[in-house]
Amino acid sequence: MAETPAFTVQIVPVTPFEQNCSIIRAANGKAAVVDPGGEPDKIMAAARELKAEIVKIWLTHGHLDHAGA
Repeated sequence: MAETPAFTVQIVPVTPFEQNCSIIRAANGKAAVVDPGGEPDKIMAAARELKAEIVKIWLTHGHLDHAGA
């Protein structure tokens, strides 16, 4: 039988510049959004599709294209 992966990662390109925002979802459904640079509605829709409960936002650095949303 295949094991359930510990994490699922989905990349969500946001804004016309298509910055890579990522949603990292643990097996228990809790998730972190990494570098939400824009389009929060698109990010939230992707999280709903993954059945991810966002509990953390991780920013790799403070540029607007990574921290805007």
